[in-house]
Amino acid sequence: MRPAPLAHLCCAALLLMCSGCPGSATSGVALRPDGTPGPEKCPEKALETMRILRLYVGDSARVELDVNQDDTSPITLYDGPIESMVDDQLGPFESPTRLYGRVWTGGPQVVIRYYEAHPPRADKVPICAVARLSKGQLRKRPESKPGTAILEFSSAGVYIVNEFR
Repeated sequence: MRPAPLAHLCCAALLLMCSGCPGSATSGVALRPDGTPGPEKCPEKALETMRILRLYVGDSARVELDVNQDDTSPITLYDGPIESMVDDQLGPFESPTRLYGRVWTGGPQVVIRYYEAHPPRADKVPICAVARLSKGQLRKRPESKPGTAILEFSSAGVYIVNEFR
């Protein structure tokens, strides 16, 4: 027996609505007119975890932005999820701790926010961190197409934050 087309339509509508639910850490972020994400509070669970781990605002380390493009130049990032890798020590996190977050390519510079850290031989933990590189070096190259960002460098700094601005 074949399911009715209405059942398929209802399932598709339900999936679409759930994909935008504000319950997850990375959805529900308001975008500015230039396509960059607006302010976002750091979840209380992440703040508590960072307090326990003694990760403080401003703590930083060097990261490879995309583990699939390690030590490459230039690199291409896409809107959506990203997996980065810590190269140094970030509080209790040593290399090769993975950082999971989201990339926005809508503005003149890439915005990367991290919501989870996954240390080697341990469980994932919630955090709040951002990728930064001084002197506008997260600026997209002019040949970047919509939804992508071509960057000169494969690495940047990652900084612990207590909210996203």
